[in-house]
Amino acid sequence: MDSFNYFNYFTEIEEYFWRKRGAHLLVSPLDWAIVETWQRAGIPLDAVLRGIDSAFESYARSRRGAGRPLKSLAYCVDAVLDAAADRQEASTGAGPEPKRSEKPAQPFSREELRGFLRRNIEKLGQAAERLNSSEAELARRIAQARASLADLTALLDSPADLDLENLERRLSAAEEKLSAALLAAADENMLVNIHTELDRQLAPYRRRMSAEQLGQLERQYTQKRLLERFGLPRLSLFYLN
Repeated sequence: MDSFNYFNYFTEIEEYFWRKRGAHLLVSPLDWAIVETWQRAGIPLDAVLRGIDSAFESYARSRRGAGRPLKSLAYCVDAVLDAAADRQEASTGAGPEPKRSEKPAQPFSREELRGFLRRNIEKLGQAAERLNSSEAELARRIAQARASLADLTALLDSPADLDLENLERRLSAAEEKLSAALLAAADENMLVNIHTELDRQLAPYRRRMSAEQLGQLERQYTQKRLLERFGLPRLSLFYLN
């Protein structure tokens, strides 16, 4: 993916799905978790969009598609994976891509990145303060994530070229450590409720997914819901917009 598509992956897919449905509705937490599994698997944006097209065509031919809109990206999982496999097969033996002489434009300005880090630093600080009396260990881990983000602001003040991929790797590492802390802090009832919620939403689509797909989706969905429950932001640049 080029730099623009790479960091607009979520919004591109969301908007495309809206257009295909013909309705501007909020994408569910389940749908966002599905997109995260595609992003983490490195499925290119164009393959996702082709898979969505294929899924809508298949749905329109099915009995369920008679007068009823396709409700979730879960229906598109198999088609997206097939499109990704087709793309990979087509690219095999095609030879290396020609080198670009022009340097690609950065998708975000330094000021946008500063604002993103500043907002997340503020939210993490507020959460650490809020939880300090009831969840001291979790508050400490949140404060560590806040400090990591504060350290990254120095990268934006450097006159050297900004390496967005390096910044994204550091932000993702901080988010993964934070997610692990949330999972350890969550009580049994909270986790049971999250899994019950996911099972209910997945019920119509579960038979279309492999055990590996279901496992990845459960991890992404749980991470997203725990961050929401504890009032914490997403740190990845994928969420800047």
